[in-house]
Parts: sequence; C-alpha cells; structure tokens
Amino acid sequence: MVQVGGVAGDQIRSFIERIERLEEEKKGLGEDIKEVYASAKAVGFDTKVMRKVISLRKLDPADRAEQEALLDVYMHAIEGGASTESESE
Repeated sequence: MVQVGGVAGDQIRSFIERIERLEEEKKGLGEDIKEVYASAKAVGFDTKVMRKVISLRKLDPADRAEQEALLDVYMHAIEGGASTESESE
C-alpha cells in the first residue's frame, strides 16, 4: 500500500471508486424515477400530489400528525384573516 502524506493510496482510491459507482447508480435510479412519474402523468395522475404523498409517507407518524396540525392552524389563520379584511371593508 502506497502512503503519501500519511494517506493510504489504495484505500482512498477504493473509497473514491466506490462512491463514483454509487453516484452512477443514483443517477440511473433518478432517471428511472422520472420515467415512472412521466408514465403516471401520461395516464392522468397529478405528479405534484404524488410527490407530496411520497414525502408524507416518509415521515414518522407523529411528525406527520404535527405537520398536518400546523398546516391546518396556518390555513385557518390565513382564511380567517382574509375573511376579516373583507368584512371590514
């Protein structure tokens, strides 16, 4: 094993090459995902909503419930503020 400046050349090369292979795999998977979204869109599904569903499914149930509760509070605050302004005019 060649060492330059305390760094093992073979070992670092191995890590770098592994990361490069994984990056290529990730790029391929990203392209596959785009194709699935395109197929879903072609048959009429809303891909923005699908992305949101996927995002929500990734969350822990407690975190998801908290986000949904906050969203509800914020929406009521916005809607309430808008109707109050209209009534005062």
